[in-house]
Order: sequence, then structure tokens, then C-alpha cells
Amino acid sequence: MTTNLYARAIEGSKRVRFDIERDVIRGRTFDFTRKFLPDGISKLDRIGFLNADDRRLLGQIQGRTYANMFGLVERFIAAKVLEVSKEHWFGDQVALESLVRFTDEEIKHQVMFRRIEALISEGMPSGYRFAPDPNAVAQLVLSKSTWAVLALTCHIELFVLAHYRESIDPDGELSELFKDVFLFHWKEESQHAILDELEWKREDAKLTAAQRDAAVDDLIALVGAVDGMLQAQARDDVDYFMNVCRGPYSAAQQQKIRDCVLTAYRWQYIVSGVQEPRFQKILGGMITEAQMQKIGAALAPILH
Repeated sequence: MTTNLYARAIEGSKRVRFDIERDVIRGRTFDFTRKFLPDGISKLDRIGFLNADDRRLLGQIQGRTYANMFGLVERFIAAKVLEVSKEHWFGDQVALESLVRFTDEEIKHQVMFRRIEALISEGMPSGYRFAPDPNAVAQLVLSKSTWAVLALTCHIELFVLAHYRESIDPDGELSELFKDVFLFHWKEESQHAILDELEWKREDAKLTAAQRDAAVDDLIALVGAVDGMLQAQARDDVDYFMNVCRGPYSAAQQQKIRDCVLTAYRWQYIVSGVQEPRFQKILGGMITEAQMQKIGAALAPILH
């Protein structure tokens, strides 16, 4: 049965494989008269005082960071998947092929998101900064247990699917190129989510109770590190927005913008994945009630 799931991922990979320039970019540039992210992801429908131009601009800044963030996380995802593939080198060759394909696609996605950043930078004012260093973040993440890294990876892949399916795909007001980037990304990530679950469960089966408890602590630490990164990027993005928007906005309004952007980023990269039913089911099948409560207590400040 497990081999069949690896084979299914290979078949899906072959069916949806894309070329960045030929299939996604197609000679196009971004339409800056349109939104990049839907309100369900940007949460900008919570700010009623923004004028139309500034609301669109702030959403485009969020969209730029959204693309850059995926380019960043795929650095450590590719490295971890390549690492766990060695356990199949002299075993299940179908599993090995599926993970090699997974790694190749994640590296391609990094290239695509660097390309997207270059295109977006051509149409936005100078001064934007994406602070996190992908290699430094990858080294931090990969210093934790494999169980925790695979848990974080599965969480990411599942919220990618949910964001596209529930928010990006139905929104007809988005820049067509931005929407297509995440259509093609979603197609390949759909296979990755299958493999994430398989490898995470395979790793979980190897752990003792004490090792799993330590791995849960590692996962909590990783979520905390992600939140710290989001807080810093939210500050940078709002600072940039304040420098280039039409405004002006009062101190109270500026604080509301800051609160909204941080809430949006926490929802995008932490909360939406934690609340995804498929993730809850997988995680709940591995850990004890006490461990689940420990995770819940760590997440409480972020969730609220």
C-alpha cells in the first residue's frame, strides 16, 4: 500500500510537471493595477480606512513576501527530503524516485520564486527588504530532529494547498501572473503533501516515547522561530509601506496596520496550517493528549 502511494506521487509529478518560463511566466509581467493576494489571506478587509491604492499596495507587499517566504522554506525542505531519501537508496526504489522528484521540484520552486522577486521588484518602489537569510534559516531548522522538521514541512505543504484551493483559485480580481504562479506551485505541492505524510509517519515509527517527547519540544521551538521571523518581516513590510504609501495615517491607524499585517502573517504561515483538519489528524495520531496540550499552550499567544 505504501509503495502504491509513492507511485501515485510519481504519476502526479509526471502529469503536472511545468517549466517556469514556458508554462508560468510566458513572457508576462505583473499587473500592478490588480491585487496579488485575496483578502482571505491578506486580511486587509479588516482595515476600513485604507484608500483603494494603498490597500492594493499593502496587499502587493504582502504578496511579495508571501512568494519570498516560500522560496525560503523550500531551501530547508529540499535539503531534508534529500537527506531522508538515503534511507531508500538500497530499498524501495519507487520511494527513492518519488523523493528525488520531490527534491528536484523544490529546487525548481526556489528558482521560480527568485524569478518572481526580480519581476516584482521592477514594478514596485525601492526600499523593500526580505530580511531572513535562507541558508541561516535552513541551518537552524535542520539542527532540530527529523520528526520535527518533517512535521513543519507537512504543515507548510498542507496550508499551501488550502490557501490556493480556498482563497487564491476562487478570486477573479488577482494579477493573472501571480495567480498562475501559485496554480503551478499547488499542482506540484499536491504530490509533496502525500510524501510528507508518508515520511513523517515512517520517522515517527522509529521513535521511543522519550524521543517523540523531545521531538515535540523541537517542533514547538521551530514554530517559535518562525513566529520571530514573521514579527520581524511584518515590521519591515509595514515600515516600507509607510515610506511609499499615499497616506497619511495617524499613529493609531499605523498601529492597526501593523497589528493586521502581523495577524495575517501568523495566520498564513502558522495558524492556517495548524487548523488544517488533515494536519490535525496526522499529528493527533502520533502524540499523546499531554503533548497536544503542550503544543496548544505554546500556540495560544499566536492563535489569539
